Amino acid sequence: MFLFSVLMFFLFACVAAWLALFPAGREVVVLSMAAAVRRIEQQMRGGCLAGGRQAATAGRGAGAGLMQVLRFLQRRYLLILSAAVLLTVPTMLALVLSGRGMLGGYDSDSRAINDQVTELLKGEQLALPAPLPPPAFTTAEVTLARPMLDGANRNWQLLDPEFAQRLLLVFKIMKEAHGYDMAILEGYRSPERQNALAAAGPGVTNAKAFQSYHQFGLAADCAFLRNGKLVISEKAPWTMRGYRLYGEAAEAAGLRWGGRWTMMDFGHTELRVAGMARK
Repeated sequence: MFLFSVLMFFLFACVAAWLALFPAGREVVVLSMAAAVRRIEQQMRGGCLAGGRQAATAGRGAGAGLMQVLRFLQRRYLLILSAAVLLTVPTMLALVLSGRGMLGGYDSDSRAINDQVTELLKGEQLALPAPLPPPAFTTAEVTLARPMLDGANRNWQLLDPEFAQRLLLVFKIMKEAHGYDMAILEGYRSPERQNALAAAGPGVTNAKAFQSYHQFGLAADCAFLRNGKLVISEKAPWTMRGYRLYGEAAEAAGLRWGGRWTMMDFGHTELRVAGMARK
């Protein structure tokens, strides 16, 4: 059916182009249709005697109406042809380019994971990194970039096991392939803390309790370690390059990256599960 539709569109386009580019072709079509009308009218006149006059009158009326339509089409052929192209071409292009797939749901993550990442995820369980000392999260730079971070939870054990392994794989890729050490700023987040952050304003978060994947252990905010210190601000080229590589590695591991959101959150990643949260 799809190939037939494409073939019919091709034939229609050829006929339309012929009529648009060759006036003689239009004349032939008009004359042919006019001759057909006359033949129909003659046949109707030669009908039975009882209804001959009525049939002839109807035939002449129909023929006159059809001739008016043909003359209108001849005068407005460019407008009609343009309208036909505008109506058919976008639809056919959408059919040709879209393929046979269907759009997935908003919460169902159908991103293809590359072969290397798939093999790593099937392998041994990755070890948890050593926790950083609490003062590392209360420096002036960290507090300026992420206020209220002193009350954040960074316990890997409270994260969903699958999400934790994918995030550990991202950390491994960032270290071995790009030379970036990483650490969690915040993982699991209680509903009470989520509401407190939401009350601080949209500059912190727009999500209230149970509207964030943090409440389900399926999200984490991360940053880089450089010379033993956390680096969060994306203003430095080194940091911005790291966030870009981090986003690529996270998406390759089947995670969603906050850097693609309207309100960009470069350190955020999450594993979306249907029905868990709105965002």
